[in-house]
Amino acid sequence: MKRGSNIDEEWDQMHRITACKAEEDYKLWLRFDDGLEGSVFLGNLLEIGAFQLWRDVREFEKVSVDPDTATVTWEGGIRLDSDVLYQDLASRSHPIQHAGGGNPPPAVG
Repeated sequence: MKRGSNIDEEWDQMHRITACKAEEDYKLWLRFDDGLEGSVFLGNLLEIGAFQLWRDVREFEKVSVDPDTATVTWEGGIRLDSDVLYQDLASRSHPIQHAGGGNPPPAVG
C-alpha cells in the first residue's frame, strides 16, 4: 500500500507500455498505463546499427512488451525507451484527455 505521495516521485515515474502492435510503414502502435495511445514512426531508424535488421519487415513485426520493464523489445536485444516514446506521442496527441486531467471549459450563459 502506497503511503503519502511525493510530487517528485510521481514526476520521475517511468511510463509503462501495456500493449503494442507493428503497423504498416514501420509504425508502432502503443498504449501506456495511463491510457495514452497512438502510433509512432520508426522507419527513420533503419539506417542505424542494430535497427538495420528491420529492413526485413518481418523482424520489425516481432515486437513485444517486456513484462519486467514494460517497454518494447525485439529479438537481438533492441529496446526503445518508453519515456521517449511517451513524450513523442504526448507531444502530438495533446488533445487526448486523461482521467482527472485539466479543468472543464467554463459554462456559458
